[in-house]
Amino acid sequence: METLMDCSSQNIVCADTGDKYVLRDYQVEAVESARRYLTDPRQKKPALIVMPTGSGKSLIIASIAEQIDEPLIVFQPTKEILEQNYHKMMDYGIMGVTIYSASMNRKEIGNITLATIGSVYRKPEDFKHFKYIIMDEAHLCNAKGGMYKEFFEVVGEKIIGLTATPYRLSHDGFGGSILKFLTRTNPRVFSKVIHVTQTGYLANQGYFSKVEYYPIKGFNRSEIRLNSTGADYLEDSEKTYYTKHEFNKSVLDVVRRLLKVGKTRILVFTKFIEEADTLSSELGDCAAMVNGEMKTKDRNEIIKNFRSGKIKVVTNVGVLTLGFDYPELEVVVIARPTRSLTLYYQMVGRCVRPHPSKQAAWVVDMCGNYDIFGRVEQMRLVEFNDNIWYVMSGNRKLTNVYLNEIMKD
Repeated sequence: METLMDCSSQNIVCADTGDKYVLRDYQVEAVESARRYLTDPRQKKPALIVMPTGSGKSLIIASIAEQIDEPLIVFQPTKEILEQNYHKMMDYGIMGVTIYSASMNRKEIGNITLATIGSVYRKPEDFKHFKYIIMDEAHLCNAKGGMYKEFFEVVGEKIIGLTATPYRLSHDGFGGSILKFLTRTNPRVFSKVIHVTQTGYLANQGYFSKVEYYPIKGFNRSEIRLNSTGADYLEDSEKTYYTKHEFNKSVLDVVRRLLKVGKTRILVFTKFIEEADTLSSELGDCAAMVNGEMKTKDRNEIIKNFRSGKIKVVTNVGVLTLGFDYPELEVVVIARPTRSLTLYYQMVGRCVRPHPSKQAAWVVDMCGNYDIFGRVEQMRLVEFNDNIWYVMSGNRKLTNVYLNEIMKD
């Protein structure tokens, strides 16, 4: 299969099928920013491209790969996402793409190698000839250590990270937690931002579905104790609260009401497996549960039935926050409190892709998350000084401030 890059219009054209994948204006800008960075010998430090959920990162990565004539590693966060993006590369007609993943029983090194970090980080000598690295979901890279950090210190002259959520939680050692922009952590991996596509721009251009938020009042976070870092809630305290206030019954009532008004594609985010299991059991044959402990085959079968309409409701724990593309999804129910902006953004982001079958996506928040973080499509990145970035919601800073300060607002 041969691929041609139509440089004049920034399209990818599959020579075998004639299919044309047209890059949108912001995608063209992102690819051009990457090209300038990769070809500029003065640019040495790893850089970030910030792209919202649903902005077409796989097409951007494919376009970058087409414009460079050097070996390229593209890191994917999970085997499932790697496999999904490999097939997209095949659809785009990209030549020379291979997979290096132990869990997929494939260890092939090509000109463009899609890999999971766990499969390669102990073998950097096999990849020293790779000049360029692209890391999808760059917020997963821990600057203080870990597999990515170790690998990046040995392999790659130029590294580009792509993410929709360019921040990580840091602790000050005194029980305080700060959500820091990736270019402001100490130590840091990524030193500069070379492109930003704002979520609001995609919404205004119609690249996002209209999103309607339905925050349900009554959940009292102050009754749930925090862990020692202040970054999250204690599980035992959460379970006690759920039992005391019959929270699972409230979630069940909400989902039944959604079904009654005709919603048939509902994704519920819960904190605990037993909670998700009880909810799906009470709903009967129209619902099923997925979690990270299930066999991949069983989980994929449930997701397949969800997409086909055989299942109307999926309750999930610890999965489907990254890389779950289902534009027809009508409703996200957030049935868990979180102090993580990243998790909140990813949960809402599952339903923002537009589709002709839906007039608007619904986000039903049962735990006060909306009151803290607000509308995802109104979040924006602001550069206050040279390369000093913040995430803003209205006039409030959501990064580089203590979590407790955010929670007060």
